[in-house]
Amino acid sequence: MVLPAQAVHWAHTVQAPAKAGFLPESVSGIFVGRERELTELREMLTGGGSAAVVQPQYSPSRARAIHGLGGVGKSALALHYADRYRSAYTLVWWITAESPEAIVNGLAGITTQLCPEWAQTAGPDDRAAWAITWLQAHAGWLLIFDNAENPTHLRPYLGTLSHGHHLITSRKATGWHKLAPKMALGLLPMDEATDLLCTIAFQDSVPTGEQRDAARLLSADLGCLPLALEQAGAYAYRTGTDLDTYRQSLGLVLDEEDDVDDPERTIARIWDYTLTAISARKPLAVTLLQTMAWLAPDDIPRTLFAPLVPDPIALGNALGELHAYNMIAFTDDRQGVTVHRLVQTVLRNRNPLHSENETRFSAPGRSEAGQAIRQALPAPPDNAQPEPTALWERLLPHVVALMEYTPLQHPVTAETVETYYQAAQYLYRQGRDAHTITLRTHILALSEHALGDAHPDTLTHRHNLANAYQASGNLGRAIPLYEATLAQREQVLGDTHPHTLASRNNLASAYEAAGDLGGAIPLYEATLAQREQVLGDTHADTLASRNNLAGAYRSAGDLGRAIPLLQATLAQSEQVHGDTHPHTLTSRNNLASAYRVAGDLGRAIPLLEATLAQREQVQGETHPHTLTSRNNLASVYRVAGDLGRAIPLLEATLAQREQVLGHTHPDTLTSRHNLASAYRVAGDLGRAIPLLEATLAQSEQVLGDTHPHTLTSRNNLASVYYMTGDLGRAIPLLEATLTQREQVLGESHPQTLTSRNNLAHAYEVAGDLGKAIPLLEATLAQSEQVLGDTHADTLASRNNLAGVYQAAGDLSRAVPLLEATLAQSEQVLGDTHPQTLASRHNLAHAYEAAGDLGRAIPLYEATIIQSEQVLGDAHPDTITSRHNLASARQKAEAVQHGSTGTSGTKAVPQKPSTAD
Repeated sequence: MVLPAQAVHWAHTVQAPAKAGFLPESVSGIFVGRERELTELREMLTGGGSAAVVQPQYSPSRARAIHGLGGVGKSALALHYADRYRSAYTLVWWITAESPEAIVNGLAGITTQLCPEWAQTAGPDDRAAWAITWLQAHAGWLLIFDNAENPTHLRPYLGTLSHGHHLITSRKATGWHKLAPKMALGLLPMDEATDLLCTIAFQDSVPTGEQRDAARLLSADLGCLPLALEQAGAYAYRTGTDLDTYRQSLGLVLDEEDDVDDPERTIARIWDYTLTAISARKPLAVTLLQTMAWLAPDDIPRTLFAPLVPDPIALGNALGELHAYNMIAFTDDRQGVTVHRLVQTVLRNRNPLHSENETRFSAPGRSEAGQAIRQALPAPPDNAQPEPTALWERLLPHVVALMEYTPLQHPVTAETVETYYQAAQYLYRQGRDAHTITLRTHILALSEHALGDAHPDTLTHRHNLANAYQASGNLGRAIPLYEATLAQREQVLGDTHPHTLASRNNLASAYEAAGDLGGAIPLYEATLAQREQVLGDTHADTLASRNNLAGAYRSAGDLGRAIPLLQATLAQSEQVHGDTHPHTLTSRNNLASAYRVAGDLGRAIPLLEATLAQREQVQGETHPHTLTSRNNLASVYRVAGDLGRAIPLLEATLAQREQVLGHTHPDTLTSRHNLASAYRVAGDLGRAIPLLEATLAQSEQVLGDTHPHTLTSRNNLASVYYMTGDLGRAIPLLEATLTQREQVLGESHPQTLTSRNNLAHAYEVAGDLGKAIPLLEATLAQSEQVLGDTHADTLASRNNLAGVYQAAGDLSRAVPLLEATLAQSEQVLGDTHPQTLASRHNLAHAYEAAGDLGRAIPLYEATIIQSEQVLGDAHPDTITSRHNLASARQKAEAVQHGSTGTSGTKAVPQKPSTAD
């Protein structure tokens, strides 16, 4: 995250108080056994055990994953480990890890505790970013990720946070081998199971031998499952029932094959009996518990039950009864309730208080949960009030749980569908549309069932689901949905209805994202013409179409049509929407990007800096559009040669995109590619090559083999190979990329010209001048025609052609071409741009080859001073210039003494920058 400077300072300087942290419940309750497991955990996390195998990329930290069936005591083991060794850690923090959003919210809580004043002004993503910064700056902490459903959700955290311990609990037994060694937590041994049951059931006395025997028999019947033992013991203690009577009344002489290994069935047998007893004492408590079964298991706000139990005293008594029977636990502040997932599963799948003729979906609690959430939802946002993000973030897990626990075939009310829709729209407003796929899938299915396949509302929901797929980078699912929705809207609403035009525009956008400009541009053009006619020239949707069409022209390399259209669109957007409206910011960003492609950095950089500042203020630090602006600005800094600002910004943007969008989202791949390119320009090939190889593999898998972004990754990887002298891998990759670009993008597309230039240079390095010279001459002619005479890529092509002429011994053509290129580079790019420095070096090299040492040596000297300042003392180009200067001086000294000097100097090649 790019946090405010003061917040970063606090993250590095704030110290956690002694024994600081958060655990979800008190550890004062009964915990029996598991001593061996606690010892093993400690040895694994501290690295003292011989079985501690930690993946090398995470070697500074210690991670451990505990997995096992529900109710076996995974969370309890983690909780007691944290309590036992709390004094050994600077901070102990418990994070519910069922989803990426839950992890972010858990991390955000660290900021609320350690930096409360700043946390009040920050959103959840900003608070999570501060927490990550704090954890990176401090050592000796423990993070507990409880009930992790997907190992990949933890990968960025375990990879980034390496100065402490990670402890993970999960019901999932597989997928941990790349993250952490795992411990399979089984059932309690019989003696420990008996001890646990006796400790709970006989809290006020010492059990007799007969009572221990009864406890042993009951423990066997319960399969030694800790949760079942706790429930049975709590019932016996609460009601005074002896264990033999309890066992006989319960009818729990279980069939070992069918029941002992089935915790859900075992627990259900107990609760049939327990819930009947609770219902007789406090029926309201059972209603509340059944309502909780349809919510997320952690941090259920007490206020959520207000519509069901308006009297706070009655609510407190009912919750207290559930707590007494070990059915629920309270959060530390007692304002929230936690219920075990197995409790929820049993209650949703059986209804012991109703007849067997009733279906599972008639069980009480479902409608009450929907009513409770619906009444707790914030009012729709307006411009006068800020979005209540804290309330939404606390309610979201419960909305999602309600949706996931309700099968699609079960009818729900229109109000419930509206609840799902409001939650999806909140995520959309937060720039997290990619996270709405599950919600929007349910909404669409329910709408199709209730309204029909072609109802306008159903078409809207289908369109929104396609948007979510596109936001997630899944164009294979998005495009068919867009195409189907467009066809239906044309039939139902008409060809020029605003909703039909929106479908046409978004389908064109998906085509463009897929690299299909031939399909995108005509569709954009048709949509723009229709919107101008139907909506008017300055309507917001018309401006969006104009902006999108200009962007497609830019992607196609047609800057002559793109830039004027973008300039006109920005002027209209500023007039219609205002200076900081998101649509205006998009227009400003796109115009700046077009300036960058045109090589006009003097106009691109200030415009991008202004756009980024406005987006951070208006849309937030981690909104996808803000991340796009940050990526674009960093890329222009790189093109301008300002690597000191480019690389940190690219690194921050990549980390944010991985967190917000995911590791394989197309935008994340773009960030990874751009960072690798910056490392390449900085001469750090050790970091550039692995990053480019990983990005290419992911692009081929996610985007396809011939997607423009995949071709860019392939081109740049090949270029780095030949920079390292590995022509055996570079040339075939460059030849394949050129062929694919000619086929996909066209002969004269700027990226095709880049491939042609790079392949020619590889031929030159390989000594095949017969292939290199014609290819470079053709590339230069096309660059002059398509990009213009002074475009940065044209200047690079001119420099490289001159270099090949020199290699062929044709200095009469090389020197004038290099002199002209240097003059143009100084004028267009600036005196210290890396490309200008390369031109200056190469001209000095040509003077040296021509024997004109009087002009070569001063030019080398000037280049070295500037290279050391701009690129750094150890940059490969700086080293090359220094070597060539030494050689030239040696030659001059040899000439002065009448002897022959040494040779062995080399030029610095240039390669047009690829599109980001």
